Amino acid sequence: MAEEKIRVRYAPSPTGHLHIGNARTALFNYLFARHNNGTFVIRIEDTDLKRNIADGERSQLENLKWLGMDWDEGPDKPGDVGPYRQSERKDIYLPLIQELLDKKLAYKSYMTEEELIKQREEQKARGEAPRYVYEYEGMTVEEIKAKQDASEAAGLKPVVRIRVPKDKTYEFDDIVKGPISFESNTIGGDFVIQKRDGMPTYNFAVVVDDHLMKITHVLRGDDHIANTPKQLVVYEAFGWKPPIFGHMTLIINTETGKKLSKRDESVLQFIEQYRELGYLPDAMFNFITLLGWSPVGEKEIFNQKELIKMFDPKRLSRSPASFDGKKLEWVNNQYVKNAKEDSIVDSSLKQLIKAGHISANPDSKTIEWARKLISMYKQQMSYTGQIVDLADVFFNEPPVLDEDAVKELADESAPIVLKEFAERVNKLSIFDATEIQNTIYSIQKDTGIRGRKLYMPIRIATTREMHGPELAASIELLGRKKALEHLKKTLDEMGK
Repeated sequence: MAEEKIRVRYAPSPTGHLHIGNARTALFNYLFARHNNGTFVIRIEDTDLKRNIADGERSQLENLKWLGMDWDEGPDKPGDVGPYRQSERKDIYLPLIQELLDKKLAYKSYMTEEELIKQREEQKARGEAPRYVYEYEGMTVEEIKAKQDASEAAGLKPVVRIRVPKDKTYEFDDIVKGPISFESNTIGGDFVIQKRDGMPTYNFAVVVDDHLMKITHVLRGDDHIANTPKQLVVYEAFGWKPPIFGHMTLIINTETGKKLSKRDESVLQFIEQYRELGYLPDAMFNFITLLGWSPVGEKEIFNQKELIKMFDPKRLSRSPASFDGKKLEWVNNQYVKNAKEDSIVDSSLKQLIKAGHISANPDSKTIEWARKLISMYKQQMSYTGQIVDLADVFFNEPPVLDEDAVKELADESAPIVLKEFAERVNKLSIFDATEIQNTIYSIQKDTGIRGRKLYMPIRIATTREMHGPELAASIELLGRKKALEHLKKTLDEMGK
C-alpha cells in the first residue's frame, strides 16, 4: 500500500499582521511539505468576525510571499477541498453539527453568560477548577425538552455543546514532545462547538477542516497543546482518524527571558516591520528556520533549497527558541554583504527617499551619487534602513564632536594637518577620491606627519566621526563645499 501523501496547512486568523511566531509556523509547514514532495495549504480561519481587521488576510499572504513561500492550495489558489476561508464553509459545518445533535453526541445549551459567570465564580470560591456543569443533570428527556422549549419561548439563543466522555484518557504521540496524555475530566466539561450566532467554534471548525482537507500532519505552536484533547473529542465523535500533531516550543525574548509577547515592545515582532527596515527576505527565512530547529553541524547560513533538503522535524527543539535581535542583524548582514549590489542600492535608496534625504523622483546624477554612497556602506549595514543613520553627515548639519574626537584633535600636529588639507583641497582641479588621497600623501611627505596623527584629524574634521568607510571616497561624496565647511567649523571649535 502506497504511503499517504503528506498534506500540511498554515491557518492564520486575519486578526493582525504576520507575527514572527506565526511566520515560523508557516515556514516549518512549508519546509516539511516541500522536503516530502507534499502539499502545503493555506486556510484562513476568520470565524471570529469581531476580531478580524481590514487587510488582515492580504497582509498575511503578502508577507508569506515576501519571505519566499508559495503554496499549493489556498484562497487565491482554489483546490478540490475548498473553500479556503472558514467564513465561507458554514454550509459544511452546520449539517455536521446537526449530525452530532441527532446522534445525541451534542446538545443545545441555554445557560446565559451571567449564569456561566456565576457558576465559575462559585467554583473558584470553593477552590475548584472552573468548568461547565451539565445543566440538565437528573432530568428526563421530557423535562429537558420542556426546559429548552421554555428557553426558546423566552427568546434565549442556545449554543451547542459536545458531550465529553467521562474518565477517558486522550493520548497522542507528539512529533516534538513525544507521548502526551490528557484526562477527559480536566478538559472543563462539555464545550461549545457552535456559538449563539450560529458560527462554529475554533476547536470544531479546525477538526472538520483538517479532516475534509485531508491534512496528515499538524505542526503548530506550543500554545495549541491545550486545544488538542478537545479536538480529539470531536475526531472521536465522528469516528475520524486524527492527524499527526507536532507542537513547536515557545519563542522567548533573549533579553528578557520571557515569552515573545505581542505586548513586548522591546523587540520588533512583525514581518512587516522588518520589511520596512530593509531586512532581506532570504535572511529572515534563514533566521526564522533556526528558531526551534537545528541543522546538523555548525553552519548557520543556508539558502532555501538547502533548508528544504535538510529539514527534518525530528530536529525540532524541545527547549524554548531564543529570539536574539543581534543575531538576526548578524545573519542579515551576511546576506547584505553577498547580495547583488543593485538590490541593496534599490532598497537603500527607498530608505533615503522615505527619510526625505532624496527626492521621490531623483535625477540620474543623484542616483549615481547615491549608488556610490550606498556601496561604500554596504559591508557594514545589517539592514538597509541603517543607511539613514550611517550616512547622516551627508544630509544634515554635522554632529557635535564627542569627547574622544576632541582628545584626538588636541594633538599639536592636528591643526597643521587640517590647515594644509583645507588649503590643498580647495585648489584641486578635480575633486575625486584619487586626488583627495594624493593630497593626503603629499601632506605626509611635506610635513612628516603620518599614520593616525595624519588620518584621524582629517576624518574627524570632514565626516565629524572617528570611524567610517574609506576616507577619500567619503570626502568625495561629501563634496568640496561641505568638506571645507566641516573643516572650517572644526578649526573654529579648536580655536585655530
